Amino acid sequence: MISIQGSISELERSYEQRTLLLGSYIQAIRSAAQYAVELDDQITAPHRRYLTELADRIGEGEPENLIESRATFRGLMRDYRDRAGRYLQELRAELARTAKALQETMDSMAQSAGDHESQVRKSIGELRELSSQIVLDEVRARLLGAASSIEVSLEEVRKEHQLTVAQFLAEIRVLHQRIDSLEAAASVDSLTGLYDRGEMEERIRAARPGSFHLVLFQVHGLRKADAQFGPSVRDELAGAFTKRLKHSLPEGSVLGRWSLEEFIALIARPRDPRTPGGQNSFDRLSGAYACVHSGKTVRPSLQVTVGIVDSVSRESSERALDRVKMFLTGA
Repeated sequence: MISIQGSISELERSYEQRTLLLGSYIQAIRSAAQYAVELDDQITAPHRRYLTELADRIGEGEPENLIESRATFRGLMRDYRDRAGRYLQELRAELARTAKALQETMDSMAQSAGDHESQVRKSIGELRELSSQIVLDEVRARLLGAASSIEVSLEEVRKEHQLTVAQFLAEIRVLHQRIDSLEAAASVDSLTGLYDRGEMEERIRAARPGSFHLVLFQVHGLRKADAQFGPSVRDELAGAFTKRLKHSLPEGSVLGRWSLEEFIALIARPRDPRTPGGQNSFDRLSGAYACVHSGKTVRPSLQVTVGIVDSVSRESSERALDRVKMFLTGA
């Protein structure tokens, strides 16, 4: 009897702890929805709704909902982070466009101001010349006074204009300082954070022959995910693949995205090109990836084909590029 009572008490304590943990988990998800950083309504509102719906499903008490929620919650938070990143990139691009427009406006103002000042000073000179030809002292004095007054006013306008230009230039410098920090990422794929094809070609051409080898990846499944679930899942899938790819290659590798379903890694020659990070790490690239679609977890699959291109001393970088294009594009 004592043993049964002890077991029941232990079971009750376990149940209370489970209830407490489940409640805390649900509350954490609701808090994440409540305190999500405000971005665009089309981004923040669905994110909050999906999190709230996830909390409601967990609260129903179904074990499968609780198990599935781990991937869904992680996917929702990752998706919101990626959307927030793209939103900030758009703001930065708008900032760059605004700074450029402001610079063009300032250049135009400086040019037009110089033209107007020349015309006004020419008119003042003509007015002074006219006053010297007038016999009546009173009229001549008034004309000279008017000319002097105009000249003084023109000088004040010029000083104010210079001050305004200086303020604008100071603002432009601040904007350019903020933009300069972003220019290094201009050649980076906005979805995966990898270099684009043009940048990778330049890096391959700049590398010393024989000092590197290339690992090529054909990734089948991104187009299918786009057709089945839409571009948001396709982009999330590409980002998840990229993260796994980075962990599969040696530290210091240069990664690039050749096209929608083609990726490339430039790796220093000393490592064995057949086993960068271990051949088994490439096997992990194929398979299902957890993504979020309309607030629920979906698991699109990728099939990855891997190829190796060596750059030996007798082979130029251009030849290596030709072999890359043959493998990735069939050209």
